[in-house]
Amino acid sequence: MADNTAIESTSKTKKLWQFFWRSWAIQDSWNYERQMNMGFLYGLVPTLDRCYPDESDPKQLEAKKEAYRRHMAFYNCTPQTSAFVLGLSASMEEQYARDRASINPDAINAMKTSLMGPLSGIGDSFFQGTIRVIAFGLGVSLAQQGSILGPVLAMAISIIPSVLVTWFAAKLGYEGGNNFLQKLQSGNMMDRIMYVCGIVGLMAVGGMIATLIGATTPATFSDGTLVIQDILDSIMPQMIPLALTGIMYALIKKGVKTGWLLVICIAGGIVLNVLGILA
Repeated sequence: MADNTAIESTSKTKKLWQFFWRSWAIQDSWNYERQMNMGFLYGLVPTLDRCYPDESDPKQLEAKKEAYRRHMAFYNCTPQTSAFVLGLSASMEEQYARDRASINPDAINAMKTSLMGPLSGIGDSFFQGTIRVIAFGLGVSLAQQGSILGPVLAMAISIIPSVLVTWFAAKLGYEGGNNFLQKLQSGNMMDRIMYVCGIVGLMAVGGMIATLIGATTPATFSDGTLVIQDILDSIMPQMIPLALTGIMYALIKKGVKTGWLLVICIAGGIVLNVLGILA
């Protein structure tokens, strides 16, 4: 189905530069529903256009639409380390376009989901928690002495590691992805990778539920001696966030639009808080 000529005729260097530059724009269309998904898709658009260049061919056009929809899924990761995921996703998309029986397209999003958490932890800790602190600590110190090197040094220390990590992450992701996919062709390796990615993805989602949804109940009985939240925590910590997530998931499965979900969350939160049910 794919036009292999279009894929192979583009140099690897050009592809890497596309991953590099477009990863810097990954947060330009950040949204509350799926966060960096549109930026990630923007980073893969050149790859998908090369894979399916003939929009007059109904099969290629439908395959391109399918790929666009696939990468509109939720995505959130440190921009610099996202270049690795872009490179790996591009190599998987190219392989899928060459031979649609060789790879399960669900594995592409499973891979993205499994990498988001670890790469975000590494990237945020390195760039936000280390590099930025060092850069602006030195910069402010020099600026207080009246030196123009203060802001220059702060920007240089911030930018240089970001540029290097972004470029080599894209290179490692794309080149490593090609080698990785060759190994997947043998045996049932792909099924095992999908299984592992699914477990890691569920762990990441579970961790997000436990840490990002701060819902508790202040309800007490027997003049405050019986605290409902303590009882719930003894049964299963973070039970209320899990229950609320389950309710939202059920509403999404029923086709409730995002706008109504926001209204339900805001209005429901206010009402339940006023009634003393949730805090």
